[in-house]
Amino acid sequence: MRILSIDVGKGTQDIMVYDSTKEIENSIKLVLPSPHLYIGQIMADVENDIYFNGEIMGGGNLKKRILEHMDKGYKVVMEERCAKTIRDNLKEVESLGIEIADSSKSYCGYTKITLGDIDITKLAEFLIGYDLNFDFDKIAIAVQDHGHNDNMGDRDFRFEKIREKLTEPLEPEKFGMCGNVPEYYSRMKGVEKRLEDEGIEIEPLLMDTKFASIAGMQYDEVAERLNSYIAIDIGNGHTTAASIEDGKIQGLFEHHTSALTGESLEKYIKRLAEGVITNEEVYNDHGHGAHVLNPISKIEKVIVAGPKRELIEKTNLDWHHACPGGDVMMTGTIGLIKTIEKEYNV
Repeated sequence: MRILSIDVGKGTQDIMVYDSTKEIENSIKLVLPSPHLYIGQIMADVENDIYFNGEIMGGGNLKKRILEHMDKGYKVVMEERCAKTIRDNLKEVESLGIEIADSSKSYCGYTKITLGDIDITKLAEFLIGYDLNFDFDKIAIAVQDHGHNDNMGDRDFRFEKIREKLTEPLEPEKFGMCGNVPEYYSRMKGVEKRLEDEGIEIEPLLMDTKFASIAGMQYDEVAERLNSYIAIDIGNGHTTAASIEDGKIQGLFEHHTSALTGESLEKYIKRLAEGVITNEEVYNDHGHGAHVLNPISKIEKVIVAGPKRELIEKTNLDWHHACPGGDVMMTGTIGLIKTIEKEYNV
């Protein structure tokens, strides 16, 4: 079984080519800049009007780059689907001075840039250049997708959908989706469409980056010996913590990493473990929210992943840096691989 696993984050996109006949430590691994970063670099070298096509993607600093480009006196045109990278409301996109593409107009002479979280063609060319086989049985991709509802803010909608899913304790792998991604997860649907446009016939497993990371942390050699613990991903933008007991999520909270201190993080983790943390306290602290079903017996250890993981060192908690497969950067990709193996019996 060969699996292509891609975890798209804010800073990097982490890629693993997994072959079940080999040790996972012998997998081909890549850590590359996130798509929005290299697209931003392409823009920096363009001295021309720009026409964007493609799909909605993780925007990162793309909006800033576009505004800087227009400040130079250049025009920026975006097709409707990819324009939602900037704002879901296209009127808000236009209010920034960005033009929404009109099919009746010709944009001859514009520099064309394609948006998307995934570029399988570019990846294939790279791997084939090293004489590597690009045939896969399964493809798994993680992006962070808050979901979108015209009548509800992103923070509210994200946790409404988490509450709908987590009505009982669930294994993290249950958050993977294959062929059943709802339309309101527009970023994930964009990944599906991009793969289709590139001629990929394999139906991908899609998963939110945070749940992929939580799933991957379970396969750290220390975590595998635990029964009752906290798994926390401290990312560049968001921090998500799940209380785990008997291999299932009992509750979780999500906050903005930049708003957390060692003291506040420790407080939230302890309240999560006790089962007393509330959605209101996190939300009112400008975080995303919380949802708890049960307390856990004890915090045997805090298993931590993510590029901002050093924040855990400012707490008094007993922590361990997750390193599944011997690589701290591959936590999400391993979570995706294990989700395929566990949920689809392969």
